[in-house]
Amino acid sequence: MASRWIRPEVYPLFAAMGVAMGICGFQLIRNITTNPEVSVNKARRASGVVENFEEGVKYADHRLRKYVRNRSPEIMPSINSFFSNPERSN
Repeated sequence: MASRWIRPEVYPLFAAMGVAMGICGFQLIRNITTNPEVSVNKARRASGVVENFEEGVKYADHRLRKYVRNRSPEIMPSINSFFSNPERSN
């Protein structure tokens, strides 16, 4: 019965769905634990609007954003420069 539903052709689909679910789970946990606008604690919810700007800046400037900040917005810079500057590539 299992061989009828689980075939080698669907392994990439399982992998893609697993990665997507992992990314969604990571973002959910990150928002619940570190987002300054999300309040799971009842006492913190009762406080109303919290103006903690340092916490908001810390949440917005995460490690990936700091890593990408000064980099070129290209996926494959060597290929882009090869096709955009053909005289320099030769």
